[in-house]
Amino acid sequence: MPQLNPDPWFPIMLTSWLTFSLVIQPKLMAFTSTNSPSNKTATTTKTTPWTWPWT
Repeated sequence: MPQLNPDPWFPIMLTSWLTFSLVIQPKLMAFTSTNSPSNKTATTTKTTPWTWPWT
């Protein structure tokens, strides 16, 4: 069964994970968030219940 042979796919998976971990992930983690959620204050809105005409 070719699905059980890890020879062609394991190096590809290993190379892709190493590329992601060593190259792409540090570049993504270097970005700073422009809209930090810790700086926002929680606002509460007053809601009124809807009056249904058939009840």
